[in-house]
Amino acid sequence: MWCSRIALRRFQRIAVTPLNITGGLTSNVQREMSTLPRVYVTRQIPPEGLKILRESGQVQFELWDSDDAPVPRKELLQKVKGVDGLVCVLTEKIDAELLDAAGPNLKVLSTMSVGFDHLSLDELKKSLLIFKHLVTYSVAELTVALLLTTSRRLVEATHEAKTGGWGTWRTLWLCGYELANSTVGILGLGRIGVAIAERLAPFKVKKFIYTDIAPRPELASIINAEYVSFDELAKQSDFLTVCCALTPETKEICNKDLFSKMKNTSIFINTSRGGVVNQEDLYEALSTGQIAGAGLDVTVPEPLPTNHPLFTLKNCVILPHIASASYTTRNAMSALAANNLLLGLRGEPMIKELKL
Repeated sequence: MWCSRIALRRFQRIAVTPLNITGGLTSNVQREMSTLPRVYVTRQIPPEGLKILRESGQVQFELWDSDDAPVPRKELLQKVKGVDGLVCVLTEKIDAELLDAAGPNLKVLSTMSVGFDHLSLDELKKSLLIFKHLVTYSVAELTVALLLTTSRRLVEATHEAKTGGWGTWRTLWLCGYELANSTVGILGLGRIGVAIAERLAPFKVKKFIYTDIAPRPELASIINAEYVSFDELAKQSDFLTVCCALTPETKEICNKDLFSKMKNTSIFINTSRGGVVNQEDLYEALSTGQIAGAGLDVTVPEPLPTNHPLFTLKNCVILPHIASASYTTRNAMSALAANNLLLGLRGEPMIKELKL
């Protein structure tokens, strides 16, 4: 870990130097570098992506020199002026204000994120910008881990073991719910939803069901999933996992109406976006026993204040948005974001480009 941090800082210095250097290079080299497309990277992305940008010889780039906090908005608006490309993460709001600040040179936007609700799509359409969103199997793995942690009450059990609650054996103490012979519901069947089902299938799940804006037979056939209505998804699911994108149509779609139709033994899991859940309604459902438990990797806001009522509930497991947090995946996301940017600047199709 120490070595990788040193390497990351070294990349940063090399990357920033061409934008600020006043001596030490020949005038020809300076002229050549000044003609390269200018790129701003809004975060210290993992080293694989920085290495690709640095060694490409196709761009001059600068980046925000921290991974602990987002670039301040005022500085971001200043740094994007006149850039040809932008690599961002989900903490940056890409809206009309930013696009106006960047100006007409901005040709390519590449986001190192699974979702794209931080992007104002209407404004991007007007500006004819291209961007790429990234999906990773690590989200599916984390979803399964969160589901098991919640359903088998592992956080509660760890607390009891640490604090002296582990006494004599009791027949129903810390009992949870099994996946075997259960019905797993998926709200929003995409590649992540399929990957989750593939990982859950070995647990002898009886049936997979899903709801989407329309049936998705090709994806559903991979996991032998049945398309059902939104109401039936709520009624039938022993485990309900949310995989849909955050859109105006899905905002707070998981609310008291949904929870009231779920079984009181059901487990609710959300690793998509916090905005798809009405958290007040979820708190009510959990605190009254309307549903058995919930596991959340995403909340509104992020980070969730430590005095939020959801943190008081034993049957609610909350993680700090770590679904894609594996070394392999984050480096792969970084590399893909960098390669997409370079492809876009060359006028070539980007990998899995999102069509506006």
